[in-house]
Amino acid sequence: MGASDKVALLFFFFWWYAGNTKYNEYNKGALDAVGGKTAGMTMTVSTMQLGVCAVYALLLWIIGLNPVKLCGFQAPDKQSVPKSTTSDIVKTLPVGFCAAAAHSSSVFALGGDPLFGQIVKAGEPVVSALVNTVFYGKPPSALKALCLPVIVGGVAFASLKKIDGAYALKFDMTALQFGMLANCFAAFKGSESKKLMVDKDIKKRYGGVGNQYAVTEIIAFLVSLPVMYAVEGDKLPEFLELLKTSYDLQFNLVMSGLMFYIYNELATMTVKATGAV
Repeated sequence: MGASDKVALLFFFFWWYAGNTKYNEYNKGALDAVGGKTAGMTMTVSTMQLGVCAVYALLLWIIGLNPVKLCGFQAPDKQSVPKSTTSDIVKTLPVGFCAAAAHSSSVFALGGDPLFGQIVKAGEPVVSALVNTVFYGKPPSALKALCLPVIVGGVAFASLKKIDGAYALKFDMTALQFGMLANCFAAFKGSESKKLMVDKDIKKRYGGVGNQYAVTEIIAFLVSLPVMYAVEGDKLPEFLELLKTSYDLQFNLVMSGLMFYIYNELATMTVKATGAV
């Protein structure tokens, strides 16, 4: 017994946005703990957050239950290790790669300017519509297309700042560039994920959205590791020393990773149920 699917969906919406808010808070705390955006450890923080996601996914398989539906006052789903083949994993690699790139780009964007980074990321549905139209031949429906100018207008309005008594566009270039990169990779991730799960055999072997998401996050972590070593490998000893001694880094890193996993899983479930823009 538990809440109806419609009632649960409302709570999933709520916890999705609440989780995103807490993730932003913990993400900022983790970045501040390593010295901020100029410390040269942003990619390391991003990768270690995905490491937390990977560990959490493994724990779900060990326990055999996924508690995420408790957010909607429903009973947890069973979640056993998927029966995926090597071919299934290979076909999931594009999704995992895009997930890794989208996450790292988001962390860089939010590290540049948390507020403006979120404003840019709010434009993701517009980028998604363009990607789906140009690369997948799937333009949005007329109703969804009508929503896009509203999103663009909202993003532009949110970017206005009062300078010397007049309003003008003001933005952080790092947040803008990485925010747009994050939107692009997130759009490709969504489309590749849908394309993957069209195959009924793969879908059956995965055994549900929870397992596909878990595998995607593990791949994202593994993809991010070599990039982290390549761009910030010289900073790794310093990061590990901070990780051993800084409670702020320990707490915020673990909590940001958990919040990222949970709110994105809720987002995946919600979008699947509603067919949102």
